[in-house]
This record gives sequence, structure tokens and C-alpha cells, in this order.
Amino acid sequence: MLPSVLKTILAAAIISFTSWLSDKKPDLAGFIVALPLTTLLTLLFSYAEYHDSAASVRFARSIFFAVPLSLLFFVPFLLANRLHIGFWGLYAAGIALLVFGYFAHKFILNMF
Repeated sequence: MLPSVLKTILAAAIISFTSWLSDKKPDLAGFIVALPLTTLLTLLFSYAEYHDSAASVRFARSIFFAVPLSLLFFVPFLLANRLHIGFWGLYAAGIALLVFGYFAHKFILNMF
């Protein structure tokens, strides 16, 4: 139980810090969020807990293909000036694109 609590506290601290930093220094916060901190921590925690190299490799492979697909979320925001849609519309469109990305991810992983 304690390791789960510590993992949760660490993850919450990173999210909370970058959220706070996004108001003070949005460029730096964006860079920090773009780092694969979640991937680094999750791979480490997963391997430390289960000691399964094969599962860690499968997990890393899944992440490798998911990262570019996750960028689909930002496409509506990049087109915001052309789309003339408010924040919530852009956000919903980004979520819809992520759903598409999820199915594309499943398809890609089935090929490997």
C-alpha cells in the first residue's frame, strides 16, 4: 500500500508543480510536461514492482507508438484561429481525435 501512496504523491506533485508553473512560465511548463516523465517513472515503477522485462518492453513499445498519436489532441488547438471554436469545442474535438488515435494504436500494435 505504501508504494502506491508514494507513487501517487510523486505523480500529483509533478502535475501540481507544472500546473502552477504554467501560469508563471508557460513555455517552461510546456517543456516539462512534454518530457517523458510519466513514461520514465511508470516504466521504473512497473519493473521495480513486477520484475518482468518482457512486459516492460511491450509497455515501452506501446508508449512509443502512442506518443505521436497522442499529439492528435493538439490539432484542433493548432487550428483554433481557422476553426473559430471556443475552448470547450476545441477540447472536445481533441478528445474525439484521441479516441481515433486509440483505435489506430490498437491497429498498429496488432501489426507488431
